[in-house]
Amino acid sequence: MTNKKKTCAIYCRVSTEKEEQETSLSRQEEELKKLADDLGLVPVHIFKEKHSGYDMEREGLLDLLDCIRDEEIDAVLIQDETRLGRGNARVAILHLLAKTNTTVITNTDSGALKLNEMDTMLLEILAIVEEYQRKLHNAKIRRGMKRAVREGYRPERNLKNKGNLEGRERIEVPLSEIVSLRQKGLTFEEIATVLKGLGHNVSKATVHRRYKEYEVEQEG
Repeated sequence: MTNKKKTCAIYCRVSTEKEEQETSLSRQEEELKKLADDLGLVPVHIFKEKHSGYDMEREGLLDLLDCIRDEEIDAVLIQDETRLGRGNARVAILHLLAKTNTTVITNTDSGALKLNEMDTMLLEILAIVEEYQRKLHNAKIRRGMKRAVREGYRPERNLKNKGNLEGRERIEVPLSEIVSLRQKGLTFEEIATVLKGLGHNVSKATVHRRYKEYEVEQEG
């Protein structure tokens, strides 16, 4: 039984549309293909583009991120760290790749990207901030749910197929639930967090708009 080889995506970038840069793109591609071969990696996608590294809205970059999200890609190969991006864009992209546990390999390092102390610290801070934002969001959902239950709301009545292993059934935002929670004194933000906890993808603005539409209908 043979071991399955690890896969990689190759990303090449130059900053301008000048014709001479086409040579640089081709050189990057060839050198990264050789690096992949040396490391025993199989290139399954190659992305090339001419675009500023300070810009996040790059077709090649977005395609690369989609590829990493949708497929089993073990590593991303780049010529050097600036090919991913420059300035804040570079740090943001490195953070996204770190979240997917994708190894970034550079030709200049002949292996995994070596970050300096400042980059390492920034990425650690971003990870910590994101984790606390997630905890805060979950805490708001729990608080809103507790208050709703305290006021007599029964969330189990809004759940279907409780034995379904796939989870809660997602349905359209129920106006009756919005009205009921509002009449129990919850704010629009609290109503939104309660509904999100029940599996409804709804914002505070949507809750507010639907309730105001309800009030206009009642007055009419």
